[in-house]
Amino acid sequence: MSMSKLLIIIGSMAVVLGLILGYAPWLISWFGHLPGDIRIEDDKKFIFIPLTSMVVISIVISLIFHLISFFE
Repeated sequence: MSMSKLLIIIGSMAVVLGLILGYAPWLISWFGHLPGDIRIEDDKKFIFIPLTSMVVISIVISLIFHLISFFE
């Protein structure tokens, strides 16, 4: 895949994500609330580690790039 095609794909994905965040934020309200995401709250500090959410996003991105390279 050439660099120009990769940049076009990444830019298109950024535009789609921006539209989703702007017009339909409920579509990604699941992020950070999956079983396996770690939240530690104290009086003065808050720690958030989205383990499961990052695994799901990694799998989705890997599938998208695999499909793109498959159809090339």
